[in-house]
Amino acid sequence: MLPSAFRSPGAAAPAAAPTPHTFRWTLLALALLLAWDASGLDLPLAYWFGTPAGFPLRDNWFLVKVVHAGGRDLSWLALALLLVGIRWPLGPLRRLGLVQRVQLAASVVLGVGVVSILKNTSHSSCPWDLAAFGGVAHHVSHWAWGVYDGGPGRCFPGGHASAAFAWLGGYFVLRPTAPRAARGWLAAVLALGLVFGWGQQMRGAHYLSHNLWTAWICWSIGWAVDALTRRVLARRAAHAQGAVGTVGGVGANLNEG
Repeated sequence: MLPSAFRSPGAAAPAAAPTPHTFRWTLLALALLLAWDASGLDLPLAYWFGTPAGFPLRDNWFLVKVVHAGGRDLSWLALALLLVGIRWPLGPLRRLGLVQRVQLAASVVLGVGVVSILKNTSHSSCPWDLAAFGGVAHHVSHWAWGVYDGGPGRCFPGGHASAAFAWLGGYFVLRPTAPRAARGWLAAVLALGLVFGWGQQMRGAHYLSHNLWTAWICWSIGWAVDALTRRVLARRAAHAQGAVGTVGGVGANLNEG
């Protein structure tokens, strides 16, 4: 038996209270990411797949056509179906209320958009652009803002990984009414994002940190959209209760008259 919010396409998502666990896990992930950046292990890990002549797997058919192009196209198709499904839901989208569908779409669009903006304004170049791997750039931390590394830049955070990680917002959509499904969704999206990110790592397109930061950014955006959604729903509920109270007061006055 599905929860009520999944049975009515027009139902609003329940306004679940925020949990301290979410904040703790988000903060812990941030601390681990900062520790990884401080370790300087991005470059040594890149040497696993790169040589002075470049990255042998850069043009690998499976990584290019299936993991990269195929994954990207699949994500765009899913987003297009989701956007259309806000108004005309089909398949699994029928189990989500209108508010839930809008929340999921907003999380995905914002996740992809924010990562894309950050990436296109970054001065950090990709591993395959480094002189150590046959390019012209020298390694500079992506936190060295305003410092050019001599390469084309525009590589931080990982753009392709956002094709999967942007869907992390679905966890927050499902969590109030279907926590088990939410955990399954979270595991599946994380696994797919890691596959996308690792494929780019093997090709020399990104450092590990680039993809991990993409995951953290998309998670945080999904959490923020969820918090905003709950706030809007709470205001609507308060307004509706106020309207009912006003009508009840008017009725009581009329009866007294």
